[in-house]
Amino acid sequence: MILLLSLGALVAGWAVWNQQRPAPQARVADNRPDYVLHDFELTALDGEGKESFTLRAPRLERRPDDATMSLATPLFLIPNAEGQHWEIRSKQGWVSADQEEIQLSGEVKANSPAATVRPVTMNTETLRVFPRRNLAETDDVMTIVQPGSILSGRGFAVSTATKRYVFRSEVKTRYVPARR
Repeated sequence: MILLLSLGALVAGWAVWNQQRPAPQARVADNRPDYVLHDFELTALDGEGKESFTLRAPRLERRPDDATMSLATPLFLIPNAEGQHWEIRSKQGWVSADQEEIQLSGEVKANSPAATVRPVTMNTETLRVFPRRNLAETDDVMTIVQPGSILSGRGFAVSTATKRYVFRSEVKTRYVPARR
């Protein structure tokens, strides 16, 4: 009888002890950014301390789970060899955690520097930029407008170092006479 009572007391004690420990709570995924910037300007420098690009946007959010950043209506100012800036705008932007890739989406528009003799405007819906590789590309239709011509095609890649570009398919060109 004493043995049964002792065993019952042990079982009861174990049950009470388990009831007192809080049950482990399931961790809820938190999609909140760990920081947000409003109406900011950021200038990134290359390895030699020269301006690589300047970014202006009304909002930047960094996700803590994967360290990526999302941008609202970003404006990138990218200097050319003469120190003048290309302007690249879009509705949204995304930057990878290692800053190896920038994705622009929604009415992406790139304008050559204002002082350029033959101004160029490039339009597409999406653009992936790889700054360290000096490469930009899209699988969408790219349209390049410059005085006297409009060139378009599906799939586009450009080396920002050599200024050489390639259209992959559906290439069309149109002569547009200058207005007098």
